[in-house]
Parts: sequence; C-alpha cells; structure tokens
Amino acid sequence: MMKWHNNSKTTTIIHVIFKICVVLLVVIGDQVTKKLVMETLVVQDSKEIIENFFYLTYTHNKGAAFGILSGELWLFFLVTVISSIGMVYYYLHTKPQEKFTRYGLLLLFSGMIGNFIDRLSLGYVVDFIDFVLFGKNFPIFNVADIAIYLGVMLIIVEILLEDHMFKGKWLSHSSEE
Repeated sequence: MMKWHNNSKTTTIIHVIFKICVVLLVVIGDQVTKKLVMETLVVQDSKEIIENFFYLTYTHNKGAAFGILSGELWLFFLVTVISSIGMVYYYLHTKPQEKFTRYGLLLLFSGMIGNFIDRLSLGYVVDFIDFVLFGKNFPIFNVADIAIYLGVMLIIVEILLEDHMFKGKWLSHSSEE
C-alpha cells in the first residue's frame, strides 16, 4: 500500500500549486464573466435579476474606483507594475503563519491582474454587478473588484488580530510585574 509522506518539499509544492490555482480561478472567473456580459448585453443595458435590488448592468469604467482618474491609462500601467512588484516582495517576506495576509495579497494581485487585462486589451474595465441598497444605486463593479475588496479585508483582519494578540500579550506581561 502506498503511503503519503508529509515532507516539507511536497507540502510546499502543494501549497504553491493551490495558490496558483486561486490566482487563476479569480482571473479566469473575472474574464469569463466579463466576456459573457459583453456578449449578452449592450453597453449601459441592464437586466433585473432581483427586483429593486440586484441587476446586471454593462458599463465601461475608464478610471479607477468610482471612475476617478478616467483616461489616465499610462498611470494604471505604472501603478499595476509597481504594485505587482511590491505585492510579490511583501508576500515573499510574510511569515507562513500570516495566512490572512498571504491570501489577501493573492486576491489583491488576482483582482488587479483581472482589471489590468481589461485596461490592456480594451482601454477600460468592464463592470456589471449592480446593487441598489436602501434605495441608493451602489457603484457597479466586477469579480476582480470583489477579489480586491476581499483581499484588503483579509489583510485588515490579520492586522487587527495581530494587534489584539500583541496587546493581549503585553497586558498579560504588565500585570505579572
């Protein structure tokens, strides 16, 4: 009977493959959903999915979040390249136990690449997820934006957990003196 050995080299390879799959899943999922929207809707067309709540609305975003920096394509290229280098560097310098930060960076990187592909190939980002919350129209976004948001949230959670754990250790040490 074959035994599975849990040596560090095998574990490392499995972790790397899993992380590559996460990035690919987000980027491919983002691009496939955008392609489906572009093939089924006309720009500014909207399809109601859940009445007065959720719509698919096809838009072109030539700027960043909420349309800021519209038309500054060169700036997005520069920011993407610098951010990618920074994220890879920071990821490589995180500790293995900083899982929220590591997966947060993977999601951030994946979302950034998904939107970068749009900017590079189309000159704009395709957005289509449209919610109306409390009677107000929320900004339209896409799968890459969701990954970016979740990535930032994971990093914030890690920071808060570390801060809480550090304060807990500091408080327990100070009470012993």
